Amino acid sequence: MATRPKDLYDSLGVSKSASQDEIKKAYRKLVRQYHPDKNPGDKAAEERFKEIQGAYDVLSDAEKRKQYDAFGSADGRVGGFPGGGANVNFDFNDLSDLFGGRLGDIFGRGNARQPSGRGADVQAEVRVSFDDSLRGLETQIPVEAEAACRECGGSGAQPGTAPIICPECRGRGVTVESQGLFGLSHTCPRCHGAGTVIEKPCPRCKGSGRERRTRRYKVKIPAGVKNGTQIRLKGKGEPGYGGGPPGDLIVITRVADSPLYKRRGSDLEIEVPVTFADAALGSKVEVPTPEGPVSLKVPAGSESGKLLRIKGRGAPKLNGGGKGDVLARLTIAVPKKPSKKERELLEELQKVQKAR
Repeated sequence: MATRPKDLYDSLGVSKSASQDEIKKAYRKLVRQYHPDKNPGDKAAEERFKEIQGAYDVLSDAEKRKQYDAFGSADGRVGGFPGGGANVNFDFNDLSDLFGGRLGDIFGRGNARQPSGRGADVQAEVRVSFDDSLRGLETQIPVEAEAACRECGGSGAQPGTAPIICPECRGRGVTVESQGLFGLSHTCPRCHGAGTVIEKPCPRCKGSGRERRTRRYKVKIPAGVKNGTQIRLKGKGEPGYGGGPPGDLIVITRVADSPLYKRRGSDLEIEVPVTFADAALGSKVEVPTPEGPVSLKVPAGSESGKLLRIKGRGAPKLNGGGKGDVLARLTIAVPKKPSKKERELLEELQKVQKAR
């Protein structure tokens, strides 16, 4: 009597209420950890990899997941009868002739190969000057990642040959062990569920169909990016498994600090020194902005730290909503070595203020 297979949610390390995004993240993390290319000769890792692929095959498909949650299986094999106490797996396709094939239609066929896996996303950083972050630019960055083997084009087979249909399972990816009326399905031991085998592996990639190499990508950095902004290039990540779709390239911007401005979202803050007399009596000062200096009125009686706003002269907003503002923070400049005349005037002001 067969024992109940490991719970698919446990295989991916997620809860039964996990979202599709959580399932996808867990799958990608585990597939990178246990992939045979990274664990050559490790049988335990190979079995774990197959277990992960099988679990993701079911849980990533909404209909299969629904059937699995209801019946304990998503491919035509029931994991046990309620109240029966027995954990029996059997293939409904073996009963299809008795019921006109309807059981297979209801519960799923159970003889399909596992779907191809999406390639992993790749991250890369690009350094951007503060001025370039405001106006945007187009640049090229080098990225080292797995790519399709240049020798075999990603097939894993020696050039001039191609993978063949697995003679063991005839391309199904599973074998069925007869148990009378029932049939126990197992992942094919020869092709490991792929449905194809490589008789003559590519000498360059040893049959993996993949190799690590550095490629250069053109990246458009939009105006207004901040430190840590992520730019996603679709399909520029690692190639998929078994012909699956490639992952994405995620470019993270690292913006240098500015000697003049502090970034406050889309606003740019700058310190503007003014004399005590200008702050007390009011005046005009020139404030540097990314588009050139702007004359700004300092109201009479301004205190140190007061913020004055120059609208629309800040950083571009990434959502296309115009620009932020330049915030001029006033700082009272106190002379360290006042002249004789300045000292006389300050002493006179001091006397007047004390006499109030």
